[in-house]
Amino acid sequence: MGFLVDTQKEGGGHSWGYVRSLVRRKQVDSANGNSHGHQLAKALTVPHLVAIGVGATIGAGVYILVGTVAREHSGPSLALSFLIAGIAAGLSAFCYAELSSRCPSAGSAYHYSYICVGEGVAWIIGWALILEYTIGGSAVARGISPNLALIFGGEDGLPAILARHQIPGFDVVVDPCAAILVFVVTGLLCMGIKESTFAQGIVTAVNVCVLLFVIVAGSYLGFKTGWAGYDLPTGFFPFGVDGMFAGSATVFFAFIGFDSVASTAEEVRNPQRDLPIGIGLALLLCCSLYMMVSIVIVGLIPYYAMDPDTPISSAFASHDMQWAVYLITLGAVMALCSALMGALLPQPRILMAMARDGLLPSVFSDINKRTQVPVKATVATGLCAATLAFFMDVSQLAGMVSVGTLLAFTMVAVSVLILRYVPPDEQPLPSSLQERVDSVSFIGGETTSSGHVGTSDSSHQPLIDNNDALVDVPLIKNQEALGCLVLSEENRRIVAGWSIMFTCVGAFLLSYSASSLSFPGLIRYPLCGVGGCLLLVGLIALSSIDQDDARHTFGHSGGYMCPFVPLLPIICILINMYLLVNLGSATWARVSVWLLIGVIVYVFYGRKNSSLADAVYVTTAHAEEIYREHEGSLA
Repeated sequence: MGFLVDTQKEGGGHSWGYVRSLVRRKQVDSANGNSHGHQLAKALTVPHLVAIGVGATIGAGVYILVGTVAREHSGPSLALSFLIAGIAAGLSAFCYAELSSRCPSAGSAYHYSYICVGEGVAWIIGWALILEYTIGGSAVARGISPNLALIFGGEDGLPAILARHQIPGFDVVVDPCAAILVFVVTGLLCMGIKESTFAQGIVTAVNVCVLLFVIVAGSYLGFKTGWAGYDLPTGFFPFGVDGMFAGSATVFFAFIGFDSVASTAEEVRNPQRDLPIGIGLALLLCCSLYMMVSIVIVGLIPYYAMDPDTPISSAFASHDMQWAVYLITLGAVMALCSALMGALLPQPRILMAMARDGLLPSVFSDINKRTQVPVKATVATGLCAATLAFFMDVSQLAGMVSVGTLLAFTMVAVSVLILRYVPPDEQPLPSSLQERVDSVSFIGGETTSSGHVGTSDSSHQPLIDNNDALVDVPLIKNQEALGCLVLSEENRRIVAGWSIMFTCVGAFLLSYSASSLSFPGLIRYPLCGVGGCLLLVGLIALSSIDQDDARHTFGHSGGYMCPFVPLLPIICILINMYLLVNLGSATWARVSVWLLIGVIVYVFYGRKNSSLADAVYVTTAHAEEIYREHEGSLA
C-alpha cells in the first residue's frame, strides 16, 4: 500500500462508506487551511476572556443553590461541596486549556472531537451543544422578568407590555420581557465581539460587586452575632460525608460556563498564552466567590432555617437588613443578563464551525465584513431562543442543558488522551489537489518525520492504528522514560488505542452499575467489578507506555500542556460519565428525540455535504510537501 488513502474510493461497499464517513477526521486549522472569506476579529485578551468565563458561569443559580443544597445535602459543609465541585470542573478546564491553545478555532468541543475522534462523534457533540445553548439561553431569559418585577415592587410591578400573560383558551404563559431581552442581547452580539464582551464585563462586574457586598456585610453580621449557623448540635456534617459529596454533584452544574471561553478561541489575539490563563482565572474566581458566599450565608442562619428560594435575601432580612434584598435582587438580575450573553455567544460560533465543515448550510458560516462576527448565525440563534423564551416555560427542559455540556467535557478529556498517545498522523487534502498527489510518488511505507508510518488511515480507525500493510519498525528505546514499556511504534499505537477504549467502556460500566441501585446485586456488583478492572487496566497500560512524540508538534505548538496525563483525563471522564448517568431517564428520553433528529439531518444532509466527502488522506510530512509544491506552481 502506498502513502495515499482515498476515503471515498477505497472499497468496502455502500454500508462501509457510512462507517468511514463517521470516523473521518479533519486537520487542525493552519496556514494550509481553507479560506472561509472574511475572518473573525482577533480582538480578545485575558480580561475579555475572564469576563466571558465568569459572566457565563455565575448565573442566578448561586442565589438559589446555596439554600437548596445546604438544606438537603451539605449543611454547614457547603463550602467543601463547592470546593470539590470546583476541583472536578478544574479537571475539565485543564483539558480545555490544552486543546484550545493547540487548536484555536471556533467550535470548542465540536472542533476538538472532529480533529481527534471523528465526524460522527463531532456531529453529536455539536448537535447537543446547539440544544444546550438554545434551551439554556431561553431558560435564563425566562428567569429575568420575575426578578425585575421584584425590583419594581412585586409581581405586578412591570408595565403591562412587559409582564407575563396567559393566552386565553391555551395553557401557555407568554413572556414578552424575556423575548425582548434576547433580541437586545442578539443585537449587542451582532455589533462585534469586543463591544459585546465589554458590555458583558460591565454587567459581570456589577454582579461580582454584589457578591462581594454579600461576603463583606455577611462577615460583619457573622462576627457580630457569633456565627449561629456553625454552632449546631448536628455538627459540621449533618448529612454525613456522603451528603457533602451529594451536594458537590449538585453544585457542579454551577461551574458550567467556562467552556464558553474556548468557543471564542479564534478571536483571541494570543491563544497559546491567553486561553489557558483566561479559563484558569475565570474558574478560580468563580470557585472563590462560591465558597466565600456559602461560608458566610451558612454561618448567618442554621441550614435548616434557610429559605430554599431566596436564601441570601432571607438571611439578611432575618438580621433586619431588608434594604439589602433590593441590592441582592439587582445582583441576581445582572447575573442572569450576563449568563444570557454567555449562553447566546457560543452557539453562533458552533453553527459557523459546522457550516464551514459542510455539515450545516453554508449561510451560517458567513462573517460580516464590518463587525467580523457571524451575524446570520447570531440572528438565527436569537430568533430560536426568543421564540422559546416567549412561548414556553423551558424550566422543565433545564436538565437537557447539562447533557450537552457533560458530553462535551467527556469528549474533550478523551481527545486529550488521543492527542497524547495516538494523534492523527495524516491530513485530508481537498480533491482539487488530486492531480498534484498523483504526480508525486513516494516509497510505500515510508516513515514520517514524527516517527509514524505513513500508511495509516484515520478514516478507518480513529483510535486503533492497525494496518496490515505497515512495514516493521524497530523498537524505540527511550532512555528518559524509565519504567515505560519499550514497544515498536506500531504496537505502541495499538496498545494505546485499545487502552483508551477500555478506559471509556470501563468508566461507563462503573458509573452505570454504581448508579443503578435498583439492579439486583447479582448483576450490579459483577458489572462494577468488570468496569473497574477495565478502567484500571486502561490506566496502567497508558501509564506504562510512552506518549507519542508528535504531541509536541501537533496543532499549534508552544501552548499549554495538561498535567498528570493519563490520570487527570481519566478521572475527568469518570466524573462526567457518572453525572451523565444520573441525569435521569426523563431527561435522556427528551435528549434522545433531539439526537435522533440530528442523526436524520446528518444522514440526509451533513454526510453528503461534508467538506471531507471527497478528501484524500496523506501522511503529514507528505501533505506539507504537496502544499509547498502546489504553492510553488502557483507562484
